[in-house]
Amino acid sequence: MPISDPKAFFASLFDAAVAVADPERVIRDFLPAKPRGRTIVIGAGKGSAQMARAFEQAWDGPLSGVVVTRYGYAVSCERIEILEAAHPVPDEAGLRATERLLQTVSGLTADDMVVALISGGGSALLPAPPAGMTLADEIAINEALLASGAPISAMNTVRKHLSVIKGGRLAAAAHPAKVASLVVSDIPGDNPAFVASGPTVPDSATRADALAIVDAYRLKLPDTAMAHLRSDAANAPMPDDARFAGNEVHVIASAAKSLEAAAAEAERQGIRAVILSDSMQGEARDVGAVHAAMAREIAMRDRPFAKPVLLLSGGETTVTIRDKGGRGGRNTEFLLSLALGIDGAVGIHAFAADTDGIDGSEDNAGAFADWRTATRLRELGHDPRALLAWHDAWGAFDALGDLFVPGPTGTNVNDLRAVLVGQKAPLR
Repeated sequence: MPISDPKAFFASLFDAAVAVADPERVIRDFLPAKPRGRTIVIGAGKGSAQMARAFEQAWDGPLSGVVVTRYGYAVSCERIEILEAAHPVPDEAGLRATERLLQTVSGLTADDMVVALISGGGSALLPAPPAGMTLADEIAINEALLASGAPISAMNTVRKHLSVIKGGRLAAAAHPAKVASLVVSDIPGDNPAFVASGPTVPDSATRADALAIVDAYRLKLPDTAMAHLRSDAANAPMPDDARFAGNEVHVIASAAKSLEAAAAEAERQGIRAVILSDSMQGEARDVGAVHAAMAREIAMRDRPFAKPVLLLSGGETTVTIRDKGGRGGRNTEFLLSLALGIDGAVGIHAFAADTDGIDGSEDNAGAFADWRTATRLRELGHDPRALLAWHDAWGAFDALGDLFVPGPTGTNVNDLRAVLVGQKAPLR
């Protein structure tokens, strides 16, 4: 079936991917057993407010609590307090929110239960520098990590060793209360210990691992941070710590499930879909170039798949910023690189967006591209290769009117990338 409006087609795939990760649809399947004592809800992440509202609606017993989300992402809750803080660069509001969460879980008993609602973005929303470090130090650490090109798992290994709340420490603070963590995963491979740097879910990475990452990516961290990493104070609790015995961890939404939903929607519209991977990582421009090469091979030779076909992938790419330049996130950088790779290859369309509704620091989730994108940029007087080199992919797609701006979605299951081969209607 021909697709007459590629933008509308891609938007429908995004809607399907987000819908299957909507906390209100999935959280009821993961409700823990009611405790004899109190039910305390805590949470952090770009989807935590929507998770809190969904949990309130599903839970028929008494509860109280507090969660923190990004500015502009709050929703109304009756019994759970919603706090807002900065993302991706931490601020004082996040520092105060971290203190509130730690206070909320202090003094509990074995009869009480803590329900932790965790989603991507929680690392920045929960700044918690250890003794000897400041918020300014944590901001410098975060900026160095974001510019490093390191995968999210490596970044969070460093973060958890430079915090008093990450790496399972929030769950340890709640002991002897049981902790049930409900996690919306934005991590390739869906390891819940890496989502938001695992405030309630420990993992086995050590400070030696963190130091190795600092060395491998040549991270320039504050002297106070390096001194802390070299001290025993940086050691995080291990998964076999007795304080975690009996805790529950459930991944309630993930990239894999969302990709399957997008594929089903494409098939419903008559387009065969192939899921390449739900956990792709690497430099955004490199991943874009690889997707472009595959799309051209299909367009020219009908291999490895016959056209028309939709290629889907998820995961989280990175952007290594060597020289600070323009505005743009990993999805637009992926697309601009791909657009250069498919330049002139008639019948190839592409879309990439972050399922939380924000790509980088602007208000777009991603953008649309096709075989004419690079040519159209040149016609407007822009050099697409220079824009890519300057990390100004946002500027490129803004000039074309091809940004995708759905607004906050209330969930966060990583990026959705889609490449449609064999449909000749241009973007409009």
